[in-house]
Order: sequence, then structure tokens, then C-alpha cells
Amino acid sequence: MNKGLDRDGAIAREGALGRVPAAFAPVVAATRARITETFGRDRLHSAYLYGSIPRGTAVPGVSDLDLLLALHDEPTGADRSDARRIESTLDGSFAQIDGVGVLLYRTRTLLSELERHDLGFFVACLCTPLLGADLADRLPRYRPTPLLARETNGDLPLAIEGWRSRAAEATTDQERRILSRTIARRLVRTGFTLIMPRWAGWTSDLDESAEAFGHYYPERLAQMRRAAGTGRVPSPDPAVLRELLDDLAPWLAAEYTAVHGRKAPRP
Repeated sequence: MNKGLDRDGAIAREGALGRVPAAFAPVVAATRARITETFGRDRLHSAYLYGSIPRGTAVPGVSDLDLLLALHDEPTGADRSDARRIESTLDGSFAQIDGVGVLLYRTRTLLSELERHDLGFFVACLCTPLLGADLADRLPRYRPTPLLARETNGDLPLAIEGWRSRAAEATTDQERRILSRTIARRLVRTGFTLIMPRWAGWTSDLDESAEAFGHYYPERLAQMRRAAGTGRVPSPDPAVLRELLDDLAPWLAAEYTAVHGRKAPRP
């Protein structure tokens, strides 16, 4: 078992266009066309897929479409409005996907020293090139180190504050579903990176992440398994959000800080 590493022990890029399931091929083709039409070469440096679709594990009608766009300049309000239109158009056009998310970053930010072990790692190892020159060619190779653990997920306490505000403001089942999926996925992945240096590998699979975590924290395994399930099939039940936000998240944030410390502050 190579645990997501290449033969030299570096984390292997986890996705590829060749792994996209056939049911999602029209989605990817439309995505490429829509991004090109909307942003063009003047604004767009490169575009990437990430998540279950390029990993080849997407389930029609359940999985969402995740995109990252690297822009030449700092994203503007107009850029964000265009990204929201892409999200809405694609989500409304394909029954295969349940939601679309577009991340926007300036290319210089993705390549910066401050983001070397966070966004840089994300692009180089977790994103699949869709359009433009691949920024991974300008980034280092990554290994499952404590530094990588700290810089990817050492800001969980800040995320919890925002989630609690969103939970208090959520009034519909759809809002709670979206939030439960967001929180659950982040907690499972944070739980995995907590133990990643000891596990000595990489995975983005929610179930595998939960099981790896449970090897080191068996008393929290059942809870992490439930979070993995919510990450796949989100729930509108307020009790699910309460368990995530009031129990698992604060415990995980405290344990993470104790083991790996806080990530370097951002402006």
C-alpha cells in the first residue's frame, strides 16, 4: 500500500482528467467552455478541478463540482459575480452534480512563500489542471510532514467561529445541508491531517481518512465516521450540526493546536 505517495515518498497528485467518470464528462466539457467564455486569457491564468470528480469517485446526483481559478490579478467584485454565474449555470444545467463551488485566487498568492504549504500544496497535489499552464510546475514536491499538517489545517479555530455564525443564520433545510457538508468534510480532513505525519501518507477519501484517524483516536472513531457520512450525504437535521459544532470541532481544534500548533497568520 503506497498511501498516496509516489516511489520517492512524495505525495502524488490525486486526480486526473482521465479518471473523470463518463457521466461527468459533459459537465467537465461545459465547465471548460464556460470558464473560457467568461474569463478569457486576459483574466485567467489557469483553471483546475478538484474533489471527487477528477479523483474518479463522484456519484451522479450526489457529488458536487469543485473548481479553482488562478487569475492574473487579485479577484475583483466583477470576477466573483462572474464566478457565481458559472456556479448557478452549471448547477442548473446538469442533474449529475449537486452544487458547484468556484474558488478564485491571484496566481501570485498561490505561488507565495506564505501559501507554500497550504494553497500551494492544494494546487500541486489536490487540483487537476483543466485550462492554462499548470502552476504545479512552479511548486515543490510535498511530503506528509508536521509542517504540512500545521499549514493546511492549523486554523480550525477561526473556521469554527464562522460556521457558528452561519448555523445561527440558517433558516432552511438546504442551507443546513450545505453547511453540514462543508463542516463535516473539513473536520474529517482536519482529523486526518492531525495524524498524517504518523500515518505517513495522504488520502482525500473521507472514509479512509476517518479510519486512519480512528487508529490513533479510537474513542472518537464513531463520531468521525458519522462526520464522513455527513460529508458524503449532508443532513438538514440541526442535531447533526450541533454535534459537529459543539463537540467534535472544538475538541479537534484544541487537539490540533496541542499537536501541531497554529498556522502562520494571513493578512
